[in-house]
Amino acid sequence: MSAPVLITGVGKRIGLHLALRFLEQGVPVIGTFRREREALSGLAAEGANLYPCDFAQPEQLSSLIATLRDEHPALRAVIHNASDWLPDGAEADEAVLERMMAVHVAAPYRLNRALEAALTRGAAPSADIIHLTDYVAESGSAKHIAYAASKAALANMTLSFARKLAPAIKVNAIAPALIRFNPEDSAEYRAKALDKALLAKEGGEEEVWQAVQYLMQSGYVTGRTLHLDGGRPLR
Repeated sequence: MSAPVLITGVGKRIGLHLALRFLEQGVPVIGTFRREREALSGLAAEGANLYPCDFAQPEQLSSLIATLRDEHPALRAVIHNASDWLPDGAEADEAVLERMMAVHVAAPYRLNRALEAALTRGAAPSADIIHLTDYVAESGSAKHIAYAASKAALANMTLSFARKLAPAIKVNAIAPALIRFNPEDSAEYRAKALDKALLAKEGGEEEVWQAVQYLMQSGYVTGRTLHLDGGRPLR
């Protein structure tokens, strides 16, 4: 059996879809989640190993790292999907910035450092780290400045970890724009969002799965970002 894939934030949307697709292929999955969700029971029933962790709480992250080191000595890949999306002003400015940087920068940094040995042991012939960044890492955001800055930092870490960990571990990023609307999104918001891209549609979680498969199967791509944005920069 192959070494497991660690996916952070498997409770919904992209993380859930990736976890289910790996399990369908017979690949063991380790998942993290911040809060209980109905879908988690299904993942557990399929054999996923699930661990609660709020990445904004350093002590919880330390405990998770210790558990992963003890119970999962070899890993095939780490996919950093866990995310939070607070607009500026949702809380005190320093609280918003601190949470965005904790979830999108500090947690991936600490996990990558702590799990290097496990990834090296699980390499076949190489292991993978994949950061889920965001379209706004390059474009910026007027209403989510802290969020965009934290995702830009994660994108930059892709370059640094690729340099540090080659050739045993490939490190790449995926930068989605519109993947899936939320059920509560208004018709006006949906129309405005779709009009931003050349390909005026939702990308869908399967698009992310295909990108993950490409990066993991490639033997010659590291330190790069795949943009899943429907051609937004050309609009």
